Amino acid sequence: MLFVPGTLHPVTDTVSHADITGLAAGVRACDRAAIGQAITLVESQRPADAAPAQALLGKLLPYTGYAHRVGITGVPGVGKSTLIETLGTALTRQGHRVAVLAVDPTSALHGGSILGDKTRMTSLANDPAAFVRPSPTAGELGGVTKVTRETILVLEAAGFDVVLVETVGVGQSETAVADMVDFFVVLMLPGAGDDLQGIKKGILEIADLIAVNKADGDNVERAANAARDYQLALHMTQPASPTWTPPVITCSGLTADGLETLWDHVTEHRRLMSASGELAARRADQRVRWMRSMLTERMRSRLATRAQDLLADLEDEVRADRLTPTAAVDRLMAAFDASTDA
Repeated sequence: MLFVPGTLHPVTDTVSHADITGLAAGVRACDRAAIGQAITLVESQRPADAAPAQALLGKLLPYTGYAHRVGITGVPGVGKSTLIETLGTALTRQGHRVAVLAVDPTSALHGGSILGDKTRMTSLANDPAAFVRPSPTAGELGGVTKVTRETILVLEAAGFDVVLVETVGVGQSETAVADMVDFFVVLMLPGAGDDLQGIKKGILEIADLIAVNKADGDNVERAANAARDYQLALHMTQPASPTWTPPVITCSGLTADGLETLWDHVTEHRRLMSASGELAARRADQRVRWMRSMLTERMRSRLATRAQDLLADLEDEVRADRLTPTAAVDRLMAAFDASTDA
């Protein structure tokens, strides 16, 4: 649903060129209401909103691409929200404008989401130089909404030069967020060195930095020991970039210790990757993967729509073990091809 900036009345029928132009202007002026309305539009699952959303993004696209895009992941309880609030507040004090996309878990049964990050980041949410947006995952792999990439574009067009994307971090494929950011931070807990064998190799391979969080109080020594273990583990992996070797640091979102070092690594990584041309190449590859992901989703949706009844029958056949999954897919694709030819 699209809302015209400056009003509370939804435009539910046709969306005019003036509506989109006005909304784009509001985003460019960093009008918080307009930003929220723009994100709501690009997040909308209503078919009628698809064209207006793309028209809006087309107007905003020339003003995007300049922000630091940083993904932050870690298991529940590792302190992501506390670290992000402390880091974000420090960055706004330095003159940065910080946007946070706090991706919330969506219930697989009911579709509802917690949407609690604004209450867990109260200081940052009330900072005039920051914008915190909780966003339901809608069951997306890796805890990232299908439209998170487009939301990043809206925020960049609004002038936010730092975009932090917090993921659920519950064992799903974190490559989803790594594929839309420039720098990927993996937070670890102190004292977790004993569980080193349980670390997924894939996480180490896509991390641009590993930070052992909660390195405060009695945890300082444990965090240092864990950092050494993770550093050894990284030596057994091949860095994704010939330009960058992922560092391992200790930090505390509670006391802010180590966060300046963390941000120094982010900026140094950007400098090196920009100079080598890898940053531009990485973003280009991300856009292509984004296109392919959207194509897969659109084809799946169209297939389900055109062969809905057949799909249900075939699922019953497979469930009853009267038909193999491969044979069922062959029949489904044949029906889809026939409907396309017609």
